[in-house]
Amino acid sequence: MRRHLYLQIYAAFVAIVLVSFLAAGATAQTLFGHDRVPEPLGPVARQLAASLDPTAPDGGVDALGDRLHLRLTLFDADGRRVGASDTPHPPPDLGGEPVQWIGWERGPNGAVRLDDGRWLALGYHGRWDPRHFATGLVVLVLATSALTWPLARRITRRLERLGAVVERWGRGELGARAPVRGHDEVAELGRGFNAAADRVQELLDGQRRMLASASHELRSPLARVRMALELLDDDNPERAALVAGATADVEELDALVGDLLLASRLQGRPARVETAVDLAALAAAEGARVGATTTGHGQVRGDPTMLRRALRNLVENARRHGGPGAIEVIVTPGRVEVLDRGPGVPEGERSRIFEPFYRAAGHAEGRDGGVGLGLALVRDIARHHGGDVVCLPRDGGGSRFVLTLPTAAPP
Repeated sequence: MRRHLYLQIYAAFVAIVLVSFLAAGATAQTLFGHDRVPEPLGPVARQLAASLDPTAPDGGVDALGDRLHLRLTLFDADGRRVGASDTPHPPPDLGGEPVQWIGWERGPNGAVRLDDGRWLALGYHGRWDPRHFATGLVVLVLATSALTWPLARRITRRLERLGAVVERWGRGELGARAPVRGHDEVAELGRGFNAAADRVQELLDGQRRMLASASHELRSPLARVRMALELLDDDNPERAALVAGATADVEELDALVGDLLLASRLQGRPARVETAVDLAALAAAEGARVGATTTGHGQVRGDPTMLRRALRNLVENARRHGGPGAIEVIVTPGRVEVLDRGPGVPEGERSRIFEPFYRAAGHAEGRDGGVGLGLALVRDIARHHGGDVVCLPRDGGGSRFVLTLPTAAPP
């Protein structure tokens, strides 16, 4: 049977209120001591009446009340007040019972009809004690907190666990699944997430398998085309030019297939980045290919082949789109910056240029413009290593690509 979470919360808070009320009542009963009020009131009032001064017009209730620390009010047989030792009581019900409780006002109060027909109202002269109030309040707060805390932690702990799993899944751990216990809304949410995650993983696995298979299948006809082009090569200048262009196209297509295979491998296997890599050496080697100036030093943990590919793609991108200005590569521990003086990337496209096959407006396709996977691979390699890459504007014009990676532990 499904247990609704809102019903559990409602029932728990009702129980908390009831238990807190009982705890507060028990505390008040203990502190104020209602059971210590003298009973019955009749004999007590008659004993007090015997102590009244018969010669005084008000019976001397003022002095008697002060002496005994009681609140006394004397009424005649017609209900008219004769005297009072403190704030007067309200008149009693002349036609009612001979012993009447008046209520609680600064303590318990009652009225008794005396033998001579007069009425004596008396009450304990209670005093406000802030310590009693503070004690009762502390008991109430502690009781409520003690009962509320387990419920709140039970609900929030399950939501925190589910949120942690969703966060892991969002970071690329597609095998992360939420623990499911019970039959309430949180459990149903966990089951729904697990089912959706299973479906997404199935779709992605199928896509990767198809992509990998298609890439492998493309390699064979590409090899045959390359061999045919080599056989066609002769001394004819026109034919040689056509063969050279076709060969370059085949090389570009072969590079695209290699990029697709690498992207598929990156998405399909966990990261193992325990090797220390001299990032400055890799950056210097790749920067020299395009005439870039490389400065700095630093080591990172990762796969040197993949990191070399990421740096090559960054400097090649700067060569293609960075304009005629010099390209700079700055290396610091766990960080590489590639700077150019090109037209820059509009703010709205700085994150989209890392999407596969996306080209910013005005960028050409083909051999001069790339195939649209270079920056996407840089991001995949960075995230595979636990880092990331961003595109930022450069002061004075141009772009600044920042690649961050986990630093290597010192030897």
